[in-house]
Amino acid sequence: MRRLFIILSTIFFCVSLSAQSIFLEAEGFADIGVPFANIVKPNKVQKDWAEAEIGVLLHLDMPVFHPEYNHREYGTHPDPSTFNPTELNTDQWLETAAKLGAKYAVLTAKHGSGFTLWPTSTHDYNISRSPWKDGKGDIVKDFVNSCHKYGIKPGIYANMATNGYLWVDNPGLVQPGSPITQEQYSDIIIRQLTELWGNYGPLFEVWFDGGILSPAQGGADVLSLIKKLQPEAIAFQGPYGYDNLIRWVGNEVGTAPDPCWATADSTTNSDGVKVVTGLYGRPDAPFWCPGESDFTLRRQSAFGGGWMWHEGQDDMIYSIEELMDKYETSVGRNTNMLLGLVIDNRGLIPDADVKQAEKYGEAICGRYGTPCAETSGKGAQVAVFRK
Repeated sequence: MRRLFIILSTIFFCVSLSAQSIFLEAEGFADIGVPFANIVKPNKVQKDWAEAEIGVLLHLDMPVFHPEYNHREYGTHPDPSTFNPTELNTDQWLETAAKLGAKYAVLTAKHGSGFTLWPTSTHDYNISRSPWKDGKGDIVKDFVNSCHKYGIKPGIYANMATNGYLWVDNPGLVQPGSPITQEQYSDIIIRQLTELWGNYGPLFEVWFDGGILSPAQGGADVLSLIKKLQPEAIAFQGPYGYDNLIRWVGNEVGTAPDPCWATADSTTNSDGVKVVTGLYGRPDAPFWCPGESDFTLRRQSAFGGGWMWHEGQDDMIYSIEELMDKYETSVGRNTNMLLGLVIDNRGLIPDADVKQAEKYGEAICGRYGTPCAETSGKGAQVAVFRK
């Protein structure tokens, strides 16, 4: 494992399954002052997720074809007939992810516009109304199949906090003038998530951008649904009470707090735009809820820039040294790294981005191809040996 260990990740990977009374010997590690028996430990799903270290977040939505579109300008959504990625190739996406060294990939199945990349039964604003594959295509299905082909674990991003088509804004509240009620929107959420979680097999991660409105706030009962349909998935900003939660680190630039404890008092439902301080977690906090550091291969600029493709921005790709710094402030600070890759209007990751992702993977492997530390020990004693 290339992860650059801090104290809790050392505990996590070395002794989390050992006896309650453990003496940790590690030169340079300060006593955290917490009885080891009281430290919250990860379950198998959370450990498997942390082992993955690197994922990609693939963005494709209406702004790729309409860069001027703002989903908060209700009643102005682009016609679905304009969504036509004629060269779309999900194998190319996942081959690029594999070259990076990613172990999992997350697709924006439904972003802020409300347009869905699968033929949902909930409304007509979906891929079946697109000329792509004569309306018979399913990008989510193709994506999952390509994940399996390249040995990458599939994940699905479904933003339920905003929906331009249905006049919904963060954190999932129906706005005045909407064609639907709050109750109807909750029903749509359940139906869409049932389709996504029930029709494409087991998922490694599900992503809620902006969190999810709780039933007490007028939202849908997503907690019961995820426990039923995807109990082994990690959930980014998922519903409170779910066992496999991970949290936002407070920014979208790949810089986790230092230190960044895997245990925290709660998760955050922030929208991922405003920088929040104090998300360090605590070694004696009650929830195992590690951080995931998301950032883009391209510099963020205009609305959606960096995450969504904009023509003429190939020169905005970060340098390898800048990207290596982000690796060290994400994976190196006890979080997973989630790299945002754009899909252009052809339906492909641009050539410049493919080349840089491959160079990035080679740079990570070249600098951190072997562990920076090893562990050994028996019984109640574990030692850490620095290389």
